[in-house]
Amino acid sequence: MTLAQKTLEIAIAQIGVEEIPRNSNSGPEVEIYLRSVGLAKGYPWCMAFAYWCTQQAALQLGVKNPLKKTGGVLDQYNSRPLLVKMTPQPGDVFIMDFNNGTGHAGIVDKVAGTIIYTVEGNTNDGGGREGYKVSKRKRDLKGIKGFLRL
Repeated sequence: MTLAQKTLEIAIAQIGVEEIPRNSNSGPEVEIYLRSVGLAKGYPWCMAFAYWCTQQAALQLGVKNPLKKTGGVLDQYNSRPLLVKMTPQPGDVFIMDFNNGTGHAGIVDKVAGTIIYTVEGNTNDGGGREGYKVSKRKRDLKGIKGFLRL
């Protein structure tokens, strides 16, 4: 099994995890994701979720996690140019850039033409970047800056 496959498997197993209380960026699991990148509760956690999933997969497979230990979406993207791809595949980390220093990240589950199906932390059923749970989402490729290939 590849690191990308294992990361996706771990992410899928987290679907349904919610912040406690909602919209607080805290809760038992959320704080574990945040601690994995050195952050305390209260911070946005989409990138921390993607990092934690990859770290758990790397530990289980006995390989190195290629991602930077950061909760910053754009910091992650900018610090890993050798991982950047423009065409997605399952297990990639997708990066969104809202052009004001903020972004959103998650893990690609499936690709169907110009649509990607994802597993994301800190989202909601409406697809917000500041949601309250780990959820499956559907996104158009035109809103994606790029992908990090694990």
